Amino acid sequence: MSLTKKIMIALILGVFAGIILTFVPDKAFSLLDTYLLDPVGQIFINLIMMLVVPLVFVSITLGTAGLGEPAKLGKIGAYTVSFFLITTAFALVIGLGLGYILQPGKEGVFNIDQSYEAAEAPPIMETIINIIPENPVASMATGDMLQIIAFAIFIGVALGFLGEKTAGIHRLFEQANEILNWLVMLIMKAAPYGAFALIASAIGDAGIDAIGSMAMYMVTVVLGLIVHGAIVYSLAIWWLGKANPLKFYKGFFPAMSVAFSTSSSNATLPISMKTAQENLGIKKEISSFVQPLGATINMDGTAIMQAVATVFISQVYALPLSATDLLLVVLTATLASIGTAGVPGVGLIMLAMVLGQVGLPVEGIALIIGIDRILDMLRTSLNITGDAACAYIISEKEKRDEEKAAKA
Repeated sequence: MSLTKKIMIALILGVFAGIILTFVPDKAFSLLDTYLLDPVGQIFINLIMMLVVPLVFVSITLGTAGLGEPAKLGKIGAYTVSFFLITTAFALVIGLGLGYILQPGKEGVFNIDQSYEAAEAPPIMETIINIIPENPVASMATGDMLQIIAFAIFIGVALGFLGEKTAGIHRLFEQANEILNWLVMLIMKAAPYGAFALIASAIGDAGIDAIGSMAMYMVTVVLGLIVHGAIVYSLAIWWLGKANPLKFYKGFFPAMSVAFSTSSSNATLPISMKTAQENLGIKKEISSFVQPLGATINMDGTAIMQAVATVFISQVYALPLSATDLLLVVLTATLASIGTAGVPGVGLIMLAMVLGQVGLPVEGIALIIGIDRILDMLRTSLNITGDAACAYIISEKEKRDEEKAAKA
C-alpha cells in the first residue's frame, strides 16, 4: 500500500477515533492522550524539527551553487530565478489574502492554552540588518533561519564560482543532501501514525466542531492553488510567453497527473521534461536547465500552504500577526523555497521554520498534518507547472529573438 493511501486511511481513522473520544469521560481521554496520542504525535513533530536546520542549509547551498557557474549566471539564469522568486511571492500573498478573507481558523474551537504568548516582532529594518549573521554557527544553534539561509547562499555562490577547486566540498554537500532526503523519506513513513495520533488528539480535545475548521483550511489551500495556476501562471504565459494558456495546460497535463500521484517534483522530473519538450515544444537546453532548477528552488504550491497554514494557526491560537510578521512570512518562505527539496512531506519542515520565525507554536502543525498529504499531491502538480511555465516563456522568447536575428 502506498504512503498516500496509508495516510488517508490514518486520517479517516483518526477523525473517527477523535469523534469517539469526544464522548468518553475527560479523565479517560486525558490518560489516553497523555500516555499514547500526545507522545506519538510529539515524537513525529520532533523528527521533523530535527531536520530543519541541516536540510535548509545543505539544500540552499546546493541550489545556489548550481547557479554559481559562469554560464548559468547569465541572462537565462537571472530570468529564471527572478520568475521563480516573483511567482513565489505572489503565491504567498494569495495564500495570506485568502487566509484572512476566509478565516479558516476563526472559530477557535480548539482548546488551545491561551497563556502562550508570541515573541514581539522586531522592527523591519532590524530584521533586514539581522539577515546577515555575525556568527553562522550560533545562528544554526539557535535556529535563526533567515541568517542560515543568507549564510548558505554565500557558501553556494562561492562553491559555484570556485568550481573544480572546491569539487570535493561540493560533492560532500551533495552526499549530505542525499542523506537528509533519505531521512525525510524515512520520517514520512511514520506519518500515518503521527497523523492518526495528532488528529485523534486534536479532535478528541476540541470536539466535532474542529472538523469544520480543518475542512475550511483545506478549502482555502485548494482555492489558493487554483487561483495561482489559473491567474498568475496563465497571465504569465499569455503576457510573457505570447501563448494560449489553455494550450499550455492541455499539453502539460500528463506530467501534472504524474506529479499528483507521486507527490514528488524530483520523481516527476524526467516525465515533466519529456512532456515539456515534446508536447510544448520547449527547447531542450532551456528545459534541461530551468526545470531541474525549478524542482529545487521553485515551490509555489508549498508557499501557498505555508501562508494559509500560518494564518490558520495564528487564528486558532488567537495570536494576531503584525505587518512585520507578514513581511517575515513572505521573506522567509520565499527564500526558503530555494531549500524545499522536491520530495513528499518536506513542506511541513519548511512550515515549522516559518512558524518559528514569526513566534507561532510549532505544535500547531498537529492541526493540519493529517490532511497535508492530500494537499501535497495537489501542490506538487502546481510546483512542476510553474517550472514548465518558466521554461516555456523563456523558450518562446528565445525563439522570437532568433527569428528577429534571422530576419535582420
